[in-house]
Amino acid sequence: MYKQVTDQIKEAIASGELAPQDRLPSVRELSEALEVSAITIKRAYLDLETEGYILTRAGLGSFVAVVDREALRQQKLDELRANLKRILGTGSRFGITPEDVIRLIRQIEES
Repeated sequence: MYKQVTDQIKEAIASGELAPQDRLPSVRELSEALEVSAITIKRAYLDLETEGYILTRAGLGSFVAVVDREALRQQKLDELRANLKRILGTGSRFGITPEDVIRLIRQIEES
């Protein structure tokens, strides 16, 4: 669950929905809003801080850090590359070619 929270905050930062210096909800506020454990939110915030996405100031709260959006884009591309590699590996075991996958992507994009 904490991974979902971190991913959603990262996506909000990458899209510009959350801007540098924006204050994030407190751990308690977010845990109540999402109906998850405060421990889950604390872990998500700790991971985000460790990765440089947020800054926590004692007594003031957590804030969005200045983040290199191109680095975020590259990170997401790396994740997509790994997922596509896995998909192509699985597909090849069933006779599904990379061209089949590209065709599926185009179909999805058009729908």
